[in-house]
Amino acid sequence: MSPLLSVQSQTSSSSNQVIGSGTLAHKGNFLSAFTTGKKRKKPWIVDSGASDHMTGDATIFDTYSSCPNNLTVRIVDGSLSKVAGTGSVVLSRDLTLNSVLLVPNLDCNLLSISKLTKEKRCITNFSSTHCEFQDLDSGKTIGNVEKCSGLYILKERHDPQEQPQMTVGSNSFSVSCQNNDSAIKLWHYHLGHPNVMYLKHLFPSLFNKNPKSFECEICQLSKQVRSHFPIQPYKESSPFSMIHSDIWGPSRIKNVTGTRWFVSFIDDHTRLTWVFLMKEKSETSQIFKNFKNMIQTQFQSKIQILKSDNARDYFNSILGEFLAQEGIVHLSSCVDTPQQNGIAERKNRHLLEVARSLMFSMNVPKLFWGQAVLTAAYLINRMPSRVLKFQTPCQTLLKSFPTTRLISTVPPKIFGCSVFVHINQQHRSKLDPRSLKCIFLGYSSNQKGYKCYSPVTRKFYNSMDVTFFETQPYYPKNDIQGENSTQEYQFWDLESFSESPITTENHIPPESFNQPESIVDLWDKEHIQEETEERALSQQTHEAEPGPNPSKLPGNNAPDGTVDSELENDILNMPIAWRKGVRSCTQHPIGNFISYDKLSPTFRAFTSSITDIQVPQNIQEAFKYPKWKAAVDEEVRALEKNDGNVDRYKARLVAKGFTQSYGIDYQETFAPVAKLNTVRVLLSLAANLDWSLHQLDVKNAFLNGDLEEEVYMDIPAGLETTSNFNKVCRLRKSLYGLKQSPRAWFERFTKVVKGYRFVQCQSDHTLFVKHFPEGKLAIIIVYVDDIILIGDHEEKIDLLKKLLTKEFEIKDLGNLKYFLGMEIARSKKGIVVSQRKYVLDLLNETGILGCKPTETPMDTTVKLEESDGSAPVDKGRYQRLVGKLIYLSHTRPDIGFSVVCKKQSVVARSSAEAEFRAMAQGICEGIWLNRLLEELRVPLKHPMVLYCDNQAAISIAKNPVHHDRTKHVEIDRHFIKEKIEEGVFKVSYTPTNCQTADILTKALARVNFEDLTEKLGMINIYNTA
Repeated sequence: MSPLLSVQSQTSSSSNQVIGSGTLAHKGNFLSAFTTGKKRKKPWIVDSGASDHMTGDATIFDTYSSCPNNLTVRIVDGSLSKVAGTGSVVLSRDLTLNSVLLVPNLDCNLLSISKLTKEKRCITNFSSTHCEFQDLDSGKTIGNVEKCSGLYILKERHDPQEQPQMTVGSNSFSVSCQNNDSAIKLWHYHLGHPNVMYLKHLFPSLFNKNPKSFECEICQLSKQVRSHFPIQPYKESSPFSMIHSDIWGPSRIKNVTGTRWFVSFIDDHTRLTWVFLMKEKSETSQIFKNFKNMIQTQFQSKIQILKSDNARDYFNSILGEFLAQEGIVHLSSCVDTPQQNGIAERKNRHLLEVARSLMFSMNVPKLFWGQAVLTAAYLINRMPSRVLKFQTPCQTLLKSFPTTRLISTVPPKIFGCSVFVHINQQHRSKLDPRSLKCIFLGYSSNQKGYKCYSPVTRKFYNSMDVTFFETQPYYPKNDIQGENSTQEYQFWDLESFSESPITTENHIPPESFNQPESIVDLWDKEHIQEETEERALSQQTHEAEPGPNPSKLPGNNAPDGTVDSELENDILNMPIAWRKGVRSCTQHPIGNFISYDKLSPTFRAFTSSITDIQVPQNIQEAFKYPKWKAAVDEEVRALEKNDGNVDRYKARLVAKGFTQSYGIDYQETFAPVAKLNTVRVLLSLAANLDWSLHQLDVKNAFLNGDLEEEVYMDIPAGLETTSNFNKVCRLRKSLYGLKQSPRAWFERFTKVVKGYRFVQCQSDHTLFVKHFPEGKLAIIIVYVDDIILIGDHEEKIDLLKKLLTKEFEIKDLGNLKYFLGMEIARSKKGIVVSQRKYVLDLLNETGILGCKPTETPMDTTVKLEESDGSAPVDKGRYQRLVGKLIYLSHTRPDIGFSVVCKKQSVVARSSAEAEFRAMAQGICEGIWLNRLLEELRVPLKHPMVLYCDNQAAISIAKNPVHHDRTKHVEIDRHFIKEKIEEGVFKVSYTPTNCQTADILTKALARVNFEDLTEKLGMINIYNTA
């Protein structure tokens, strides 16, 4: 029998030994602390007059020991009561009472202040509502007592018999305790922090009333989720008072008109959708201005609110000033919260769902995605909507504007089918075909007709004289989707069949106001998903292809969720072929694999700035951007400054450099291009010898060269005026684009630098070195007009900058950070060279920015074979990509085997012979490197070591062996042997598994690949780990 049960059977006996006293007073009346036969809970009452802790309940002890029968306590009325035993009682995790007296029939538990403060080294703070016990050493609160009916009562502890009990084999819990917030919290901790809803189900007796406050910090840290977005019911409002907008793109494949983006505008009242295709996102501001003017002119309505997401194109100065002037309020969603712009987000998804359906059904190539989206907007505006009580957006608009002329009537046809467009008589002879076979690509927005396209003529035609073969797709099923086209196409009016273009695709008015007829018979349950704009709250995801901006690279996926049950049942009741799949964003956003945390704040800001730079493709596009237009004006001023004035007329005109003729316009050509191997050597020396690195940029460098030939040029495009009409420019200075300009500039630069007593190196003619008597040096290396200054004497380098500034217009770029697409980061540990922006631009160009990265550049199990020519290949595009990857290998040698490797020019009859020839080529590179170091006066203390994993090749190199297998490579053998004997090189054997060059000769498994990249000194400063 346990000690707790045994003490309950003890009886009182007479005793004369008094060991303590206890008191209890309330409202001036003496209350006896002793009763007989009462069985109720006994709270702990703080008593400043008690000498010991006392209790009459034997079941609350954690440890217990009996006492002699002669021990008694004296209470306030002078009477004595026997003590049955002593023990310890745990009141909380921080408060345990020792030497607690068990006094039978004591009606309440007394907590002695004097004993508590003595044993626990604590102080007691009393207030009007409560008191607390505070530890003197740690300052921690170890107990809290509430004031109730004039007494300070400690919150009672739940013991095993009073706690809710879990009954084995039962699906519920039997609970017998009062409604207590602390008990709820305790069970909340016991059961692993479940939701209060489940506690309420398990322990209903604890919830006689709602808990006063239930705030669990642990739950917030471990289980916090995004706030619930309530369903926004459709509200009757005036048309065009609120416009929702969102931008989609960039597309992996350019549209046939050269566009890669589109922006949508949705009227909140009518749900009418406008879609505009864009070549660049920066066109959003001008498109919205035109859209606003159209709304104001055609409907005499004013846009009051523009609602969008946080795309930076909605927050530029141009659009911001326009909205402020027009009094339009701009509401935007919070960061990474697309649900707040749910209508526009969902509409874009609906547009792409319909566009894909149109393209897939007739096998339309992906370069027509823009026309598919415009057609989708056209059809959606004429489809019933549940939000509009099964009215179409066009019908809702006509209720408010019944006389509008913007909605035309054209019967719908199957997108992508074959059509025959009639050719008017004046554009054909009697024997010519009377029609042209085209593909149907939608409906004209500014004419009452069908939009057709001929892949043969590469032109669009708008006409009503069209014969449709709706069951016959223009492109057969075996054609491959995804043609890439960057050409500009034009629209032609077949009524007149004129030879001048009417308009281009991205300037066409919206594809929304063409046709008012109700097409209810075409509506099917497929379009029921359109009405989840505010109901499928958690499925508001971008349907955009991945984009290039590392500031949005981190994952932007919206949280998954569910639609309401009614809508879900409707979808499940559809035929399988009608159900729409919901595809979220890319599962591998680039932001998951790039981190900038390891960069210094300065370099992090620098990488962000170069990422945002967008280079225009032509002069017309450059004039659209103020900064690029300023650059053009600066170029013109530089020309005038260098005496580039108009001179006289000349019969022979030069418009562009590629029209020049050798011996007439130019003689010799040369471009001052530094070897990247030289640049890497200098960076390595700078890191090891602590040399400083500075970068200069020569403004209009080619204008500093003098022309020996007489050359004339037309007035540049965009600078023509009435005063210079029919005139040309006489070029006295070299100019960008001329074949002789680089050579003329470099001759002038070399002459100036040699005047400062710099020596031009023979190992690299773009490298200039000057050694000072005190052992210091200064180095200049030139890559066209980019100059790097390297040295260990800061004063000499500053002086060199001042001297160059006197001769040329120099821009000091400070420490070397960005050179030829390579980003240079420097710290105390060394120098890191990367091509981050170059890689991101390359991934964006090829449309694989969101693909999952691989561990190695080439799969070891893949065997490459010669193509049979069945699959179409863009040869020019392939060559451009290979060239870009070869340039990337300058900082990523680990991809060298995948993109640069080639067979030896001479067929080798054995592996030893092949290795032997490779050794000769390696020694040639080493000789050049040795010459470069000698010119820099960085001598080698030991011979260069050439590691080879072929014993036969090493034996041939070291020993004068003559036999039939090596007689045809005697020249290489003598060359290698000569350099070994001179002490320039030393050949050493290394096993294949330790050969670092192995990464350059074959595809490797991940473990071997990572080991060799580490040996090459390659690290990833953008690693997220």
